[in-house]
Amino acid sequence: MTHHDRKQRFEVIYVANYADILAYIRRRTDSHDDAADALAETFATAWRRLDDLPRGQDARLWLFGVARRVLANGRRAESRRSELVERLGRQLAVWAEHIEAGESMAGVQEAFGRLSGDDREILALAGWEGLGSDEIATVLGCSRANARLRLHRARKRLARQLDAAGVDLARIGLRAVAMTKGAM
Repeated sequence: MTHHDRKQRFEVIYVANYADILAYIRRRTDSHDDAADALAETFATAWRRLDDLPRGQDARLWLFGVARRVLANGRRAESRRSELVERLGRQLAVWAEHIEAGESMAGVQEAFGRLSGDDREILALAGWEGLGSDEIATVLGCSRANARLRLHRARKRLARQLDAAGVDLARIGLRAVAMTKGAM
Protein backbone atom coordinates (compact mmCIF):
# COMPACT_ATOMS: atom_id res chain seq x y z
CA MET A 1 0.00 0.00 0.00
CA THR A 2 1.47 3.36 -0.99
CA HIS A 3 1.66 6.29 1.37
CA HIS A 4 -1.12 7.98 -0.57
CA ASP A 5 -3.32 4.87 -0.28
CA ARG A 6 -2.62 4.63 3.46
CA LYS A 7 -3.45 8.30 3.94
CA GLN A 8 -6.65 7.98 1.94
CA ARG A 9 -7.76 4.86 3.87
CA PHE A 10 -7.05 6.58 7.18
CA GLU A 11 -9.02 9.67 6.16
CA VAL A 12 -12.03 7.55 5.20
CA ILE A 13 -11.89 5.71 8.54
CA TYR A 14 -11.38 8.97 10.45
CA VAL A 15 -14.31 10.79 8.82
CA ALA A 16 -16.63 7.78 9.14
CA ASN A 17 -15.86 7.17 12.84
CA TYR A 18 -14.76 10.47 14.37
CA ALA A 19 -18.16 11.49 15.79
CA ASP A 20 -18.94 8.06 17.28
CA ILE A 21 -15.52 7.67 18.87
CA LEU A 22 -15.60 11.22 20.24
CA ALA A 23 -19.07 10.65 21.74
CA TYR A 24 -17.88 7.37 23.30
CA ILE A 25 -14.85 9.09 24.84
CA ARG A 26 -16.75 12.20 25.99
CA ARG A 27 -19.24 10.08 27.93
CA ARG A 28 -16.31 8.57 29.81
CA THR A 29 -14.14 11.62 30.55
CA ASP A 30 -14.51 14.61 32.83
CA SER A 31 -13.10 17.32 30.59
CA HIS A 32 -12.87 18.36 26.98
CA ASP A 33 -9.08 18.31 27.22
CA ASP A 34 -9.06 14.70 28.44
CA ALA A 35 -11.44 13.76 25.65
CA ALA A 36 -9.29 15.49 23.04
CA ASP A 37 -6.17 13.73 24.32
CA ALA A 38 -7.86 10.32 24.31
CA LEU A 39 -9.31 10.90 20.84
CA ALA A 40 -5.92 11.95 19.48
CA GLU A 41 -4.25 8.89 21.03
CA THR A 42 -6.95 6.61 19.61
CA PHE A 43 -6.51 7.87 16.07
CA ALA A 44 -2.72 8.00 16.40
CA THR A 45 -2.86 4.31 17.27
CA ALA A 46 -5.12 3.72 14.27
CA TRP A 47 -2.59 5.43 12.00
CA ARG A 48 0.34 3.45 13.44
CA ARG A 49 -1.56 0.18 13.16
CA LEU A 50 -3.43 0.90 9.94
CA ASP A 51 -2.43 -2.45 8.49
CA ASP A 52 -4.03 -4.20 11.50
CA LEU A 53 -7.23 -2.17 11.31
CA PRO A 54 -10.13 -4.28 9.98
CA ARG A 55 -12.17 -3.20 7.00
CA GLY A 56 -15.77 -2.01 7.00
CA GLN A 57 -17.92 -1.81 10.12
CA ASP A 58 -15.34 -3.80 12.07
CA ALA A 59 -13.02 -0.78 11.92
CA ARG A 60 -15.46 1.13 14.11
CA LEU A 61 -15.51 -1.66 16.69
CA TRP A 62 -11.71 -1.87 16.60
CA LEU A 63 -11.53 1.89 17.27
CA PHE A 64 -13.93 1.53 20.22
CA GLY A 65 -11.58 -1.11 21.63
CA VAL A 66 -8.57 1.16 21.18
CA ALA A 67 -10.41 4.08 22.80
CA ARG A 68 -11.40 1.83 25.70
CA ARG A 69 -7.76 0.85 26.29
CA VAL A 70 -6.58 4.47 25.97
CA LEU A 71 -9.11 5.54 28.61
CA ALA A 72 -8.16 2.63 30.90
CA ASN A 73 -4.48 3.54 30.60
CA GLY A 74 -5.33 7.14 31.46
CA ARG A 75 -7.28 6.06 34.54
CA ARG A 76 -4.42 3.83 35.69
CA ALA A 77 -1.93 6.67 35.22
CA GLU A 78 -4.16 9.05 37.20
CA SER A 79 -4.54 6.45 39.94
CA ARG A 80 -0.75 6.01 40.12
CA ARG A 81 -0.29 9.78 40.32
CA SER A 82 -2.84 10.04 43.15
CA GLU A 83 -1.22 7.18 45.03
CA LEU A 84 2.20 8.78 44.57
CA VAL A 85 0.99 12.12 45.93
CA GLU A 86 -0.52 10.34 48.92
CA ARG A 87 2.62 8.26 49.51
CA LEU A 88 4.88 11.29 49.20
CA GLY A 89 2.75 13.19 51.70
CA ARG A 90 3.09 10.36 54.20
CA GLN A 91 6.84 10.08 53.59
CA LEU A 92 7.32 13.82 54.00
CA ALA A 93 5.49 13.74 57.31
CA VAL A 94 7.64 10.85 58.58
CA TRP A 95 10.78 12.43 57.24
CA ALA A 96 10.05 15.80 58.84
CA GLU A 97 9.74 14.08 62.21
CA HIS A 98 13.21 12.54 61.88
CA ILE A 99 15.27 15.45 60.64
CA GLU A 100 16.98 17.33 63.40
CA ALA A 101 16.28 21.03 63.59
CA GLY A 102 19.84 22.05 62.64
CA GLU A 103 20.19 19.76 59.62
CA SER A 104 19.28 21.26 56.27
CA MET A 105 18.67 19.76 52.88
CA ALA A 106 21.82 21.41 51.56
CA GLY A 107 23.83 18.20 51.93
CA VAL A 108 21.25 16.15 50.10
CA GLN A 109 20.91 18.71 47.32
CA GLU A 110 24.67 18.95 46.99
CA ALA A 111 25.08 15.17 46.81
CA PHE A 112 22.30 14.82 44.24
CA GLY A 113 23.73 17.69 42.21
CA ARG A 114 27.15 16.02 42.02
CA LEU A 115 25.65 12.97 40.28
CA SER A 116 25.73 12.68 36.49
CA GLY A 117 22.65 13.75 34.57
CA ASP A 118 21.93 10.11 33.74
CA ASP A 119 22.07 9.11 37.42
CA ARG A 120 19.81 12.01 38.42
CA GLU A 121 17.32 11.07 35.68
CA ILE A 122 17.07 7.39 36.60
CA LEU A 123 16.80 8.19 40.33
CA ALA A 124 14.11 10.78 39.59
CA LEU A 125 12.17 8.27 37.47
CA ALA A 126 12.28 5.77 40.34
CA GLY A 127 11.86 8.11 43.30
CA TRP A 128 9.81 11.02 42.11
CA GLU A 129 7.83 9.48 39.24
CA GLY A 130 7.35 6.21 41.12
CA LEU A 131 8.37 4.04 38.15
CA GLY A 132 9.62 0.50 38.52
CA SER A 133 12.59 -0.84 36.59
CA ASP A 134 10.34 -2.28 33.84
CA GLU A 135 8.77 1.14 33.28
CA ILE A 136 12.14 2.87 33.49
CA ALA A 137 13.42 0.49 30.80
CA THR A 138 10.60 1.61 28.51
CA VAL A 139 11.24 5.30 29.18
CA LEU A 140 15.00 4.97 28.63
CA GLY A 141 14.69 2.57 25.71
CA CYS A 142 16.86 -0.13 27.25
CA SER A 143 16.38 -3.68 28.53
CA ARG A 144 14.83 -4.34 31.94
CA ALA A 145 18.09 -5.87 33.15
CA ASN A 146 20.03 -2.79 32.04
CA ALA A 147 17.52 -0.48 33.76
CA ARG A 148 17.79 -2.46 37.02
CA LEU A 149 21.59 -2.37 36.86
CA ARG A 150 21.70 1.37 36.08
CA LEU A 151 19.27 2.12 38.92
CA HIS A 152 21.28 -0.01 41.36
CA ARG A 153 24.53 1.72 40.40
CA ALA A 154 22.95 5.19 40.57
CA ARG A 155 21.64 4.44 44.07
CA LYS A 156 25.10 3.31 45.18
CA ARG A 157 26.69 6.47 43.76
CA LEU A 158 24.06 8.60 45.52
CA ALA A 159 24.74 6.80 48.79
CA ARG A 160 28.49 7.51 48.40
CA GLN A 161 27.81 11.19 47.65
CA LEU A 162 25.49 11.47 50.66
CA ASP A 163 28.11 9.86 52.87
CA ALA A 164 30.75 12.27 51.54
CA ALA A 165 28.39 15.19 52.28
CA GLY A 166 28.00 13.97 55.86
CA VAL A 167 24.31 13.11 55.52
CA ASP A 168 23.29 10.43 58.03
CA LEU A 169 21.58 7.81 55.88
CA ALA A 170 20.45 5.79 58.87
CA ARG A 171 18.41 8.72 60.08
CA ILE A 172 16.77 9.98 56.90
CA GLY A 173 16.98 6.95 54.62
CA LEU A 174 17.28 6.86 50.84
CA ARG A 175 13.51 6.80 50.35
CA ALA A 176 13.17 10.21 51.91
CA VAL A 177 16.09 11.49 49.84
CA ALA A 178 14.35 10.30 46.67
CA MET A 179 11.48 12.69 47.44
CA THR A 180 13.72 15.74 47.28
CA LYS A 181 14.63 15.21 43.63
CA GLY A 182 11.45 16.79 42.38
CA ALA A 183 12.45 20.06 43.94
CA MET A 184 15.96 20.04 42.48
